[in-house]
Amino acid sequence: MTRRWFIAFVCLAALLVAVAAVRSRRVSAFAHAHRSAESKAGAVIRLVKNPSPVPEFAARDLDGNTIKTADWPGKVTILTFWATWCPPCREEIPELIALQTQYANQLQIVGISMDDGPPEEVKRFAKKMGINYPIVMATDEIVAKFGSVPGLPTSFVIDREGKIVQKHVGLYPSSVYDNEVRALLGLPVDATIETFEDNGQVILANAAHATELPGVDFSKLSPQQEKAALKRMNAESCTCGCGLTIAQCRINDTACAVSEGLARQIVEEIAHGAAPAAQRSGK
Repeated sequence: MTRRWFIAFVCLAALLVAVAAVRSRRVSAFAHAHRSAESKAGAVIRLVKNPSPVPEFAARDLDGNTIKTADWPGKVTILTFWATWCPPCREEIPELIALQTQYANQLQIVGISMDDGPPEEVKRFAKKMGINYPIVMATDEIVAKFGSVPGLPTSFVIDREGKIVQKHVGLYPSSVYDNEVRALLGLPVDATIETFEDNGQVILANAAHATELPGVDFSKLSPQQEKAALKRMNAESCTCGCGLTIAQCRINDTACAVSEGLARQIVEEIAHGAAPAAQRSGK
């Protein structure tokens, strides 16, 4: 290689290094700014401002001890519906164990097992995982008392007065529960606390108070017609087999095509002043 080509090669290499350094600094600056923006934005804690009392029930846990809702007031409670065969549930268990350990005297986690197998299998699984909170086996009565369990895990967050202030369906970061527990205990939190009306998102029975429903277009209706449509959707049952009203099914399962179709039919009938299909068929 001649001296001229060697110098050119060195210059090119130096240029590439300089460009890479500038690019690296820009990426680092962007990442820092992004993290700073996230830090300033902070987390948001959303709690129901019209919470309903937790439904009363009593059951035996896997060790034979009585677990009853009447004993929960005074502590924050997380009631989680789960199953041993559910991957997100298994992933969440170590986080719940850590929360129970951290807030041992102020928090009570209760697991409701949706397993179909014998309690002994669930107990062996719980022991293997090191679960440090009580577990009871689910019954149709317990599930019905909480409206529905649309997916696993489903967790209800209950304040120290025994009222349900939030529901989480699916796997959530442990920081979400940690912030909620701290807020409900009156401890400092690095988050903004917001409140919202429960119109069925948490307790399905409150769907009767909803003024809008997922996937339902009320725009062609007058206020009076919209009120009539909502009344029918809260009175008539969905035929998908869920056992819920049309309004409850739209909130509980937004992907349900049956409740969506029934709701759309009600809107069309009311918009055009038609009699309900059941009346037209003579039922």
